Amino acid sequence: MSSEPLSSTTTQTPHLRPDLLAIAELIAPGVRALDIGCGDGALLEYLRDRKQVKGRGIELTEAGVLACVRRGLSVRQGNVQEGLADYPDQSFDIVILSQTLPFLDDPAMVLGEMLRVGRSAIISFSNWGHWRCRLELLFTGRIPVAVDLPQQWYESPRRQPFSVTDFARFCRKIGITIDRQIYMNRGLRVRTGRFKNLLSTTAVFTLHRA
Repeated sequence: MSSEPLSSTTTQTPHLRPDLLAIAELIAPGVRALDIGCGDGALLEYLRDRKQVKGRGIELTEAGVLACVRRGLSVRQGNVQEGLADYPDQSFDIVILSQTLPFLDDPAMVLGEMLRVGRSAIISFSNWGHWRCRLELLFTGRIPVAVDLPQQWYESPRRQPFSVTDFARFCRKIGITIDRQIYMNRGLRVRTGRFKNLLSTTAVFTLHRA
């Protein structure tokens, strides 16, 4: 795996989270993209308006779908955990999954489907291996809340904590290669070197089949 050259700061737009802006920077103009769990459609709208991306989305919540429709986006309501059988192989250049992986019951199936319908995938997730999470568990004995995902363990939807190292090992196990990596700490890009699992609060990866 090779780390993406990064600056220490990020130029943000008012309507995009820092991890979504990082994802957008990894996407070439004019490609075909599928955003899974696209929320209110902010990323798809940005990609359409700034990069002329031909985007589609899948969103579980009715409120999210309605917000996407108001933005003029092509989005359908559905549960990604039921698969992407409606889409033929290699239907998209890029398939995106942002801050959704911890909530999936079968991440291997979802990542496999993403890399079936897309030539490559981009994923972002919060890192529970960050030093603040480690210290909270050590000194309080309580399951920590991820720095960039402030949700208690009992709130719905339930999530499964994992770290950057966990994800890298998982990818090797299921035959997925991590191409490019972006690490962030509270919204700012960071150079983490060997300590990426200790210092990053959010990771953004591009993936392809090994």
